[in-house]
Amino acid sequence: MSPRTYLLAAGAFTVGTSGYIISGVLPQVSRELQVSSSAAGQLVTAFAIAYAIASPLLAAATGTWERKRLLVVALLVSALGNALSAVAPSYELLLGARVLSALGAAVFTPVATTMATVINPPDHRGRAVAIVFGGLTFALIIGVPAGSLLGGPIGYQGVFALVAGVTLLAAAAAALWLPTLPAPPVVGLRERFSVLADPRVRMVLGMTVLGCLSAFSVFTYISTLLARTADLHGTAISVLLLVYGVGGALGNALGGRVTDRYGSRGPLKVVWIVYAVVLATLPFTAVTWPTAAVALFFWGMLTWSVNPPIQNWLIELAPTTTGLLLSVNASAIYLGVGLSGVVGGVVIDSLGILALPPIAAAVASLSFVLLILAGRPAAPAEPVLARANG
Repeated sequence: MSPRTYLLAAGAFTVGTSGYIISGVLPQVSRELQVSSSAAGQLVTAFAIAYAIASPLLAAATGTWERKRLLVVALLVSALGNALSAVAPSYELLLGARVLSALGAAVFTPVATTMATVINPPDHRGRAVAIVFGGLTFALIIGVPAGSLLGGPIGYQGVFALVAGVTLLAAAAAALWLPTLPAPPVVGLRERFSVLADPRVRMVLGMTVLGCLSAFSVFTYISTLLARTADLHGTAISVLLLVYGVGGALGNALGGRVTDRYGSRGPLKVVWIVYAVVLATLPFTAVTWPTAAVALFFWGMLTWSVNPPIQNWLIELAPTTTGLLLSVNASAIYLGVGLSGVVGGVVIDSLGILALPPIAAAVASLSFVLLILAGRPAAPAEPVLARANG
């Protein structure tokens, strides 16, 4: 395993922290900018929607760039976005700064994943991809709880400044130690989205969107929820975010092992059902610190366990366009995250924070429906493909 793989994971950690950090400092943003919690949650929406839209567009626009140079520029853009977030004097300018940081992340993650597969031997490529995505997981385990913990003494501005500084260090390290790598063959937008012709692919991507929508509509407002259900604030919530992240890391690892042994569909059927139950009952289980810790641990584990089987299923459906399809799946992830801020805000404003977990669980149940539909054989797919090739 090339040690440079861990440098790519470090970069993924910085852009992941940039994306998730608002959940940890949402109360401070709401209070200091004098906006509602639902409005502050739209900062998550701005980042995620910008990522989802920009990722395929920027991939096409920068297709001829040398890869190391592109990674360094992406990290610098992310750092600039976070630095501007630290000094933004208004909600509107903070929203724009979040979009800028999302553009850097949208370029970095897919390119770093591809580089990880190139700088390692073929029999280590799967592990290399897992290490890069592990950086995103550790953004939840370390980055978000640390941001929540530091949000009190240094303010959300200080947290964004710290993320900007760490991202600059990652950019410098990438410039010094990553290898020069020529650009791959240019792939146009039409070819990138041709994989969506298979209805099963669209349904699996739909599971990604709905799963992220259900998870992050609650996670974005978790500080508000825990303050209401268990009267928890500050350090207590920071520790619980850490518990959630540890559960997520374990779920990601177990999801990969279970998928290798049992395939994708069986584990997903179990996970979606249990996940919906755990999510729906959060207002009744997260009523004390110990019960909230147990609930968030299992919620995190279940949430992050779906990623390996979904990605494995997509690879099985389109083995010749794996890279393109996983890039589209990354956009689907951030589309779900982006919609979560809007949906969560609407639910809170209209029905209250306690209604959010059950409604999110109902959304997750739709993923189970798509799972059943996607599992059906697609008989028309072969003739259509044959005509396209003819």
